[in-house]
Amino acid sequence: MTPDISSKADIHFIITSFYKKLLSDASISPFFKEIVTENQLDVHLEFITNFWNDILFDTLSYQENVMQKHLKSNAKMAFKKSHFDIWISYFFEVIDANFNGAKASLMKNRASSIATVMKLKMNMYK
Repeated sequence: MTPDISSKADIHFIITSFYKKLLSDASISPFFKEIVTENQLDVHLEFITNFWNDILFDTLSYQENVMQKHLKSNAKMAFKKSHFDIWISYFFEVIDANFNGAKASLMKNRASSIATVMKLKMNMYK
């Protein structure tokens, strides 16, 4: 039986594993080209870890506007519904393979909600 997510270290493991999948997928990796070529991947992973830590453990370490960052990225290279499908699939795959419990379910539910809101803001439901 797999444990529930219980620490920031668990979240970092999820995010790192998730990004390995994203970066090895040619259909979605171009969205991360700038982060990778500028050697900012570790910084990016820490930002995302802090974001999820705030959501799961009610901390206040993430100070950015996640929606605005993605809207800016979308302006440079348009996201498609298929990109969100890949994103959520890999995210759930990593969580399900390693964790089970209330926090794991919360993380997946919030990821689904975030993806839905982003698709709405990017007018993917027209």
